[in-house]
Amino acid sequence: MAGFSNGVNMDNILSILIGLAAGVSSGFFGIGGAIILIPALVYIFKFSQHLAQGTALAALLLPVGILAVIKYYKSGDVNIKAALFIALGFIAGGVIGAYFVQAVPSPILKKLFAVMLLGISIYMFFGK
Repeated sequence: MAGFSNGVNMDNILSILIGLAAGVSSGFFGIGGAIILIPALVYIFKFSQHLAQGTALAALLLPVGILAVIKYYKSGDVNIKAALFIALGFIAGGVIGAYFVQAVPSPILKKLFAVMLLGISIYMFFGK
């Protein structure tokens, strides 16, 4: 499968870090799944869009939707190993993000949220 090799290596660590970023984003902004995971899997691990979406769904399986994951899995578009490592980082990141966001005033948080969405949108629109 594209972009994810066997064994404990940098891919595993990077997957945990991506999950951590998604978790922090989730705890901080209330989002994280598609906004962080899918672009990271596409641009860092070079997953196809389908594989990235299926893997992100698998990482979010318990809180999101098992039926969608089953459909992606049956189509061969889920990397279970990557999803599990992402989920590990996501758990820790959610707690960290929720902790730190308490000190951010609402007007600033709203602007940070808008900048994050805009930045990702521009990158995905113009990226390779």
